[in-house]
Amino acid sequence: MDDNILLLKKYTNRRLYDTEKSIYVTLDYVTAVVRQGRKIQVKDAKTGEDVTSAILTQIVLEEARKKNYLLPPPLLYLIIQYGENVLTEFFEKYLEQTIKNYLLFRNVADDQFKKWLEYGENYSKINPQAAAGLSSFKSLFDLFSAPAKDHQKKDGQS
Repeated sequence: MDDNILLLKKYTNRRLYDTEKSIYVTLDYVTAVVRQGRKIQVKDAKTGEDVTSAILTQIVLEEARKKNYLLPPPLLYLIIQYGENVLTEFFEKYLEQTIKNYLLFRNVADDQFKKWLEYGENYSKINPQAAAGLSSFKSLFDLFSAPAKDHQKKDGQS
C-alpha cells in the first residue's frame, strides 16, 4: 500500500477509526485530510471490504446538504435515470479529467489576469499620458488592485 494513503476502518456502528493515530474520527476529519491532498482508504472492519467510495460519496452529500446545493437537478435526474448504464463510463473515464482540466485552466487564467494587472500598473508608471486615457476604467481597476498599499499608509508605514 502507498505510504501516503491513510487507512481508516469503518465499524458497524458507523464509526471511523484512523489506524495511524489510533483514534476514532468524524467525517469532518476525513474531509480535512482529503482537502490537504491526502488519499484515504476505508475498509469495513468486519468484512475487509473497501468502502472508500461510499465514504467519499457520503462526504460529498454532507457538503451538498450543508450548502443546500451541489449538482443541478437535471443532472441528478440523469444520474438516477441512467445510473450504471451510461453514466458509469462517463464518471470513470471523463469526469475526473474534466475537473482536473478545469482546475488547471482556472489557475492559468488567474495567473494571466494577475500578469495583465501588473502590466497595467507598470505601464501607467512608464507612460502616464496613456494611463490618463484609461481613467474612465479606474474604478474597475481599483476592484482588482492590492489594498495593501492603502493599509500601509493608514498605519504610517510608507
